[in-house]
Amino acid sequence: MLLGPVVDADTAEWWQMLDINVRALLACADAALPHLLAAAQNSARNVADIVNVSSVAGRTVRRGSAVYNLTKHGVGAFSESLRQEVARQHVRVSLVEPGATATELRSHNRPEIRRMQEERFAGVRTMDAGDIADAILYIVTRPWHVAINEMLIRPTEQAD
Repeated sequence: MLLGPVVDADTAEWWQMLDINVRALLACADAALPHLLAAAQNSARNVADIVNVSSVAGRTVRRGSAVYNLTKHGVGAFSESLRQEVARQHVRVSLVEPGATATELRSHNRPEIRRMQEERFAGVRTMDAGDIADAILYIVTRPWHVAINEMLIRPTEQAD
């Protein structure tokens, strides 16, 4: 989540986000799919799950986060297309889109961007990683015939 304006951007940050948020997700899906397809056909559960983690930024565009928005919208588009492709083979593809969560992501930004983020979320109790883990656990423990395709999760006080 390397935020900042497009004008005069450090494009190395763009490529880093594309590598991590898109290329790594594609590599994981490619590696996991043969095993998930086999598990869905051969396991007692009769289903397998792939859960992609995106962000509220995959739904809401904000000034100063164009490339991050691009990557997270891409995660959503890929997830939905993959879901359509493997649904009849009992592989459920879910997309989790967290809002403000207490992680190290903000620390990766330049100081001026961190200050803007701190101001934006002043007074908002952010979620913990465990809150997102609980959501994922809920998704993957549904009966085989129930698929949670998307889950948008925000702190109660996060307005946007």
